[in-house]
Amino acid sequence: MKKRGSQNLILLLILVSVSLVLSLGSQNFSSGYNILNILRQVSLTVLSASVVTLVMISGGLDLSIGGVLALAGVAAARLSVAGLPLPLAFAAGILIGIVSGALNGSLIIATGIPPVIATLGTMYISRGLAYILSGGSAVVNGLPNSFGFVGETHFGPLPLLVVIMMMVIAICHFLLTKTVLGRHIYAMGGNLQAANLAGIPVKRVKLLLYTLSGTMAGISGVLLASRLSSGDPNVGIGFEFDVIVAIVLGGTSLAGGEGTLSGTLLGALILAVFANGMNLLGIGSFYQYVVQGAILVLAVILDLTLRKKI
Repeated sequence: MKKRGSQNLILLLILVSVSLVLSLGSQNFSSGYNILNILRQVSLTVLSASVVTLVMISGGLDLSIGGVLALAGVAAARLSVAGLPLPLAFAAGILIGIVSGALNGSLIIATGIPPVIATLGTMYISRGLAYILSGGSAVVNGLPNSFGFVGETHFGPLPLLVVIMMMVIAICHFLLTKTVLGRHIYAMGGNLQAANLAGIPVKRVKLLLYTLSGTMAGISGVLLASRLSSGDPNVGIGFEFDVIVAIVLGGTSLAGGEGTLSGTLLGALILAVFANGMNLLGIGSFYQYVVQGAILVLAVILDLTLRKKI
């Protein structure tokens, strides 16, 4: 617990320091419009990262979320163009996420395939299906005017995407810290064999977590498609990388057994602030990849250093 608190404090100091530096470098950074823009940009990352954090704490990994996100968005757009009522089209996109997540969990449980291989395969399958379903280009023509309603809706000054993000991370935090499921997740990540011997329904929990991860990827895909008013098979490329970097930066151990939702949120905000600030300063996207890679390495080094001090 002490380690988690100290790491979150370090992350908060980094976030504040970077924000202050960028505020001095760009007049637009600290504007209310730009702050809302950062929150809107980080919302989808946090949505998926909230559930993938649970997966990683349990000792798993989900690399399929970017492909599932693209497929869900394309499917929702294609069905809307075909005349299916918008709620049903969105529900179909989310259902794709549910099925993909359940498939991941079932493969890992039934065959013993390492999560990185199972979910990587699902990622490629989902991405390929997104290209096939869309014909290789974004689905734009023929979409109803209401398709972008969810992505454009605000509650007061806050975009609906940000409100949904806050609700999801609060729910996941409650599940992780206040329920039996949360205790099972930490126990599985700490020692899977001991968790089995203790009577924890390991297979059932794994299936649930991967299904939830796929579900959230499907929801994120539908929300992104609505925000962009298109079903683009090219969206979400590298999305799983953004999510995992945010989670690891937030203090979740790659070995499982450790992690917090507050850390994940801070990690995602740091990445979003870096990306937004570099865009305002005119720094190209290629350099942003370099920064993200460096942040990932530093986060892992920080995690290992703090582990040795325990």
